[in-house]
Amino acid sequence: MSARITVVGSGFAGMTALRTLRRQDRDAELTLVAPAAELHYLPGTIWLPSGKRTREDLVVPLEAFLRRERIAFHAARATGLSADARVLHTDTGDVRNDGLVIATGACFLRKLPGIEHAIIPCEGVAAGEAIRDRLATLEGGTLCFGFGSNPAEPIAMRGGPVFEFVFGTETLLRRQGRRDRFDLVFFSPSARPGQRLGDRAVGMLLGEMRKRGIETVLGEKPQRFEADAVQLERTRIDSDLTLFMPGLTGQAWLDQTTLPRSPGGFVQGSETCRVPGFANTYVAGDGGSFPGPDWMPKQAHQADLQAEVAARNLLRELRGEAADERFRSELVCIVDTLERGMLVVRRGTRTLALPPTRLAHWSKAAFEKRYLRPFR
Repeated sequence: MSARITVVGSGFAGMTALRTLRRQDRDAELTLVAPAAELHYLPGTIWLPSGKRTREDLVVPLEAFLRRERIAFHAARATGLSADARVLHTDTGDVRNDGLVIATGACFLRKLPGIEHAIIPCEGVAAGEAIRDRLATLEGGTLCFGFGSNPAEPIAMRGGPVFEFVFGTETLLRRQGRRDRFDLVFFSPSARPGQRLGDRAVGMLLGEMRKRGIETVLGEKPQRFEADAVQLERTRIDSDLTLFMPGLTGQAWLDQTTLPRSPGGFVQGSETCRVPGFANTYVAGDGGSFPGPDWMPKQAHQADLQAEVAARNLLRELRGEAADERFRSELVCIVDTLERGMLVVRRGTRTLALPPTRLAHWSKAAFEKRYLRPFR
């Protein structure tokens, strides 16, 4: 009898897990559980304000992919899990499984007072559109960009896109001939923001800001947001548009499970992506907390690496084999400026950081096209 495997979440980790499962087992009964049969390519939202991308470019319908790969789709949001993890509870009914991959991602902490006055850039395609529309209406003013972390789990953050939004916005305004009407301010509680990218990369990022006339206020934690200002510990910044990326935490539905959780609220995962204490249950992507270096990112590439290992180990466990493959920690990103990109790679103790080039910018666009091709 074929194994029934459920993958929860249609983001990077979820889709990579499904592709890997199908390649490894042509007969498994695969089910995707997600609110909609869509893949949202969130790294591309940095290009929405400039018009380089549209919603249609970044929201990929999955019906054809699911049909080709013989994957059942259950339209729902996860609401809980049975004690043995063999029944996923959803808002449209239970889904039984012999094996489970949890890939529902993370959510943003919204605890800072006035957070509703800031746009969270990576919250979805709608956020990128909101930034685009707001920039179009402004004739001038101060634009503020910043990010925070999860105090209980400092690694749970995603700051890279904020650098891309600040550089991309500066480039866009310059192209439009109205850069002189705006002040751009970058703020961070860290004196060396982007440290997980490595010292050389941080130096290049700060140097790029100086070259572009972007003001920085570093080493002060944000205290609150207002409709027209950002209040830091010691500094108040007038703001006509605030982009802020809060720290990350686990999804709310996990509270209705007995899964082991990390201090920051994520599902605890091992080096093999298995959830300790639960048979045939794996986690991959931003929704998991894994052992690794302090620079290990929450990004699409790392999610893909974890999802591949989770899928292969799950199939091994279902077959009664040793499921001991470990994922590798790897950071690969291109910090884009809308016209150039800075490549950063970290593996083990080695770090590569290259100054912005046009080749890196076009490589980022080419990768997006290649990544999405199997799902179209």
